[in-house]
Amino acid sequence: MYDWANSAFATTIMAAIFPPFYRSLVTGAGLSESNATAYWGYTTSIALLLIALIAPILGAISDSTGGKKLYVAFFAWMGILSTAAFVFIGSDTWIFASTLFILGNIGFAGANVFYESMLPHIAKKDDIDQISTRGYALGYVGGGILLVINVLWILKPGIFGMPNVGFALRASFLSVAVWWALFSIPFFRHVPEPPLIKKAGPAVNPVYDGFVHLSATFSEIKRYKQLLIFLIAFWIYNDGIGTIIKMATAYGDEIGIRMTDMILALIITQFVGIPFTFLFGALARKMGTKRSILLALGVYALISIAGFYMQTALHFYILAFMVGMVQGGSQALSRSLYGVMVPKHKSAEFFGFFSTSAKFAGIFGPLLFGVVSQIAGGSRLSILSVIIFFIAGGILLIRVNVDEGIRVARAEEAVTSSIPDSACPPDGRRGS
Repeated sequence: MYDWANSAFATTIMAAIFPPFYRSLVTGAGLSESNATAYWGYTTSIALLLIALIAPILGAISDSTGGKKLYVAFFAWMGILSTAAFVFIGSDTWIFASTLFILGNIGFAGANVFYESMLPHIAKKDDIDQISTRGYALGYVGGGILLVINVLWILKPGIFGMPNVGFALRASFLSVAVWWALFSIPFFRHVPEPPLIKKAGPAVNPVYDGFVHLSATFSEIKRYKQLLIFLIAFWIYNDGIGTIIKMATAYGDEIGIRMTDMILALIITQFVGIPFTFLFGALARKMGTKRSILLALGVYALISIAGFYMQTALHFYILAFMVGMVQGGSQALSRSLYGVMVPKHKSAEFFGFFSTSAKFAGIFGPLLFGVVSQIAGGSRLSILSVIIFFIAGGILLIRVNVDEGIRVARAEEAVTSSIPDSACPPDGRRGS
């Protein structure tokens, strides 16, 4: 239910309604259309950078101090209150809007760090995948339902007793905060606080420990050549995917697509993604995971090219459908391909790095989008420039020898499993 609750922020605020609203604030302050899109890109990059910097710190704090639910509450309320404050955004307060969005993003991501760390504590070993995917699916449904409600408000504000579209927009932002708070209640009332597992050895500063641990994990990953090549490829092409998600409505708004058309198109993306994600799973069994991802990257490259020539709302609908075809599949298969090349006894450590490093890598796409938009005086070249991420990432992905990566991971597992328990260090972790 917490996935259901906070996904409203991801859909209504991050992807659908707030980006074009933000652009209207910037252009209303007398700045150009291209600058408005660029400033949205910069705002998104700053939010991602701050999240990436605090994520390892938060993870270390969670491991060393306990109180995961308390930290979820702190960051969730940070996001909820920041989102509720969107109603105070005036027509010429785009810097204030940027600040609130950054704070809301930090609250959203910070709460997720502690929320997701509770999964192994509340799910049985054999149920973790099912619990995780059900939460993910509920997030899509919950965020999609509120987005549909928000669209109806914006399309027909009078039916709902709202005086105009501007009022409906601010009501939509407030509804995200209410939705997030209301549907978080089952989590806070019924999920028990996990017990703190004390680590052996002297106490360390959690901030220092967080970055030391991140550095140590990267040094460890470098021992697995194929895994490292894939990780770099993923950083690059996933940045392109994230840029399209974050910048789509801002770009559409700049070239004259109506907000209602863009939001309806994004609803299509949400629901098209569900069956096509399952389809990509079946496709991977027939043609291989790596080839399936490469196929998705080829579609994304076509989306970037088509986006350069986009003129009408129909074009936006078609591209939204194409994104829905490959978005879930490419990300799910990337996670699973990474997983098969990770030694099982290091899965938690390596997946933690996978998540945090992806946030760092995600900074550059929106930043490039913004810079190109300002230099070119428009965003058509910006959407075309995103193709660089898909081409470069795809070339690196082709070089990944998946069979070799799996062989090395299984060999490492075999060596580790042969070490007797008496040889384990005092904290219970096996050596490398």
